[in-house]
Amino acid sequence: MNTKKRTSKEEQFGDTSKLKHGWLLTLIFSIFSVVFISPIFIVLMNSFKQKSFINLQPFSLPTGETFVKLENYARGLEQTGFFDAFKNSLIITVLSVALIILCTSMCAWYIARVNSKGTNFLYTLCLFSMIVPFQMVMFTLSKVADMLGLTTPLGIVIVYLGFGAGLSVFMFVGFVKSIPLEIEEAAMIDGCNPIQTYFQVVFPILKPTCITVAILQAMWVWNDYLLPYLVLDITEYKTIPIAIQYLKGGYGSVDWGAMMAMLVLAIIPIVIFYMACQKHIIKGVIAGAVKG
Repeated sequence: MNTKKRTSKEEQFGDTSKLKHGWLLTLIFSIFSVVFISPIFIVLMNSFKQKSFINLQPFSLPTGETFVKLENYARGLEQTGFFDAFKNSLIITVLSVALIILCTSMCAWYIARVNSKGTNFLYTLCLFSMIVPFQMVMFTLSKVADMLGLTTPLGIVIVYLGFGAGLSVFMFVGFVKSIPLEIEEAAMIDGCNPIQTYFQVVFPILKPTCITVAILQAMWVWNDYLLPYLVLDITEYKTIPIAIQYLKGGYGSVDWGAMMAMLVLAIIPIVIFYMACQKHIIKGVIAGAVKG
């Protein structure tokens, strides 16, 4: 009887301590969430203010005196050519992410299933590319891209494939090693060739990691400023970050109202994409970290 009473008391105190820790963690993470979300809220709030009040009262809500409705959005759309920039950014992001997923997943499958010095060397190169600073190669890269004619939205997709391959191959290799080899052997016994095995058996299993890679790469490509600025012919093709940068005038003058409005429009698509797919990202990261 005493043992049972002790056990019930221990379970009760244990549940109470877990409950307290749960509330504490919830409070801590709620504070962190507010900290991370507050810059977005400040940008949204200032996008409806007169530009003269943004510097004077950056943290105050729009009032009757400072509220300008959609004037900042109209002026920003007119000055930046936002819709052309949006089209270029969308094309570059969608094609880059699709090419990265397709090529790196196939490469990772080959590396994971063919154990040789060549595949080990290839995997080492992919990992090494993750630690090389972009500043070391950016001038050579811009010269080579210009020589090869990669200064268009379609051409820069190849450049993004090269820079995005390292992390993607690393994540896919970890996931492929966790897939039982017997599944692929059964497909080959049923008459599938390697291409059919990959697309009909392996690739559907890679869905969690594909979504994770898509989220990470899409956020990077969509928000990237430096690489398009170095590679693209910006007299003809501008992405959203480059177009927004043109709101800066001479002698340091900036149309803060229009810039805040354009930043809001730039944020909305990638936030929607992330919210739609974020439930898969943790699953994909954990799966990609599995060692074979």
